[in-house]
Amino acid sequence: MARVEPVPDRPAAVADLGGESALLVADYHAGIERSLRCDGLEARSRAEERRDRVLSLVVSEGVERVVFLGDLGHSIGEPEDTELAELEALVAELPVPVTLVRGNHDGGLAEALDVETTPAEGARFGDVGLCHGHTWPAREVLDADVVCMGHEHPAVRLEDDVGGSRVERVWLRGPLESAPFDERYDAPLDVSGELVVFPAFNDYSGGTWVNVEGQAFLAPFLPEACPDADAYLCDGTRLGPYRGL
Repeated sequence: MARVEPVPDRPAAVADLGGESALLVADYHAGIERSLRCDGLEARSRAEERRDRVLSLVVSEGVERVVFLGDLGHSIGEPEDTELAELEALVAELPVPVTLVRGNHDGGLAEALDVETTPAEGARFGDVGLCHGHTWPAREVLDADVVCMGHEHPAVRLEDDVGGSRVERVWLRGPLESAPFDERYDAPLDVSGELVVFPAFNDYSGGTWVNVEGQAFLAPFLPEACPDADAYLCDGTRLGPYRGL
């Protein structure tokens, strides 16, 4: 079984992609501050902090590649101005090759940046399937031992005994079910792997509160593709099945 190991206290993981170690990061959303300011919110730029966090992880984990699981940028179209500058600085300073798994916010990135880019349906690297999650994954992705995705920005709202509450980013992990895919593809799938839904790397990103009534998943195949997922905090604490939180 392929191993995808979250980095303790960080919304990132390390995986073996067919003999090459890689740092996996989802929903980086470079340039998000510009969008927030357009919405009337004061948000200081954290571009340097985001870049430094990725660079430090590359060094500390000793990986040979960085893979962004979609939404590396924030603009839907081609990045401009501060977003483009942030992305160019990030790619220039990373000491290892970069792969972008195309997400719904990455429409113009392939033309703007010199990085390897997969189709929107994702790709398989060794025993690990990678996709963003905004569209239906390729069959080869679903055939992998572990399927990694972003897009959801999963989070939980936790309450204490005196009525206080806080929101925490979480990982979702559980067995992948073939039911939602069987009608989508021409031939039945032999799905027996694990699905890992990554928390958003960007601190400003909102999220899907998976344990709050009325919140809906964004991916067209969730929650049916992984109804028995467990939630884990970034420090590794297992919260149990997300449906029961």
